[in-house]
Amino acid sequence: MTERLNEQNNESYRYLRSVGNQWQFNVEDLHPKMLSRLYKRFDTFDLDSDGKMEMDEVLYWPDRMRQLVNATDEQVEKMRDAVRVFFLHKGVEPVNGLLREDWVEANRVFAEAERERERRGEPSLIALLSNSYYDVLDDDGDGTVDVDELKTMMKAFDVPQEAAYTFFEKADTDKSGKLERTELVHLFRKFWMEPYDPQWDGVYAYKY
Repeated sequence: MTERLNEQNNESYRYLRSVGNQWQFNVEDLHPKMLSRLYKRFDTFDLDSDGKMEMDEVLYWPDRMRQLVNATDEQVEKMRDAVRVFFLHKGVEPVNGLLREDWVEANRVFAEAERERERRGEPSLIALLSNSYYDVLDDDGDGTVDVDELKTMMKAFDVPQEAAYTFFEKADTDKSGKLERTELVHLFRKFWMEPYDPQWDGVYAYKY
């Protein structure tokens, strides 16, 4: 039986406590629309709909990139490594997975750990994951992402491709017509990690 999430069996909690951060989860802090958004995302990842997210299920997504863009074995393995690290810190235990009822808390403690890493000048795990994908998508190697490359990314994560346009518009803060990787990470954080803000509702074409 899968053990419920607690401060002893979760990497993000362990990290926070190791640096003296005593953050506590309170579901009352979340807007109902953010709760709905997070549960919809869980259900996308829970491929067999058994109420548990497992590492094998999330490792399916890098393999989609192989099909979509002919990613090399080396590129796919780099993405798989990043997915493992990211979702381990998101609470997906390699053997037992993560229960749906613990998903929201796991997301919130991960978000706090990301904020703590930012405060301490440590590498972001969101950036680790997104960079592993954009290394594959950045066809011309210029370090930025255009709309077509973003469409492929949306398709890889089972998001409507039209979301590429709404996401691009919100993320392209300097209106350069290209997305810097930092702009992508910034919008991802705003949508998934920060307190609910209706201005971001349409970012993924209202899928979430």
